[in-house]
Amino acid sequence: MVRHKNRVVIWSDVAKEQLKEIYKYIKKDSEKAAKQVKNKILSSTKILSAGEEIYKADELKLNNSGAYRAYIIFSYRITYKISQNFIEILRVRHTSREPLEH
Repeated sequence: MVRHKNRVVIWSDVAKEQLKEIYKYIKKDSEKAAKQVKNKILSSTKILSAGEEIYKADELKLNNSGAYRAYIIFSYRITYKISQNFIEILRVRHTSREPLEH
């Protein structure tokens, strides 16, 4: 196994907007629950800088060399891409939604 230096985790504009919408939607019922979900998602992405390959390759990504990965937290599927110098959070979608073709 080759060790890489810690990579910076960045969020795409799409993923940021999706997280905001998730927060707003949950907040309608419970601000506490909305904060818990948001904080759990954010903390789960922060650990990627030290161990970007802890999650499986994204099986929904066509021709994926392993750079695209995904995992689920609270029924939200977080998709990210491992690049040379950073890890980019691409999207945060509820698992009940139809997956995007990519």
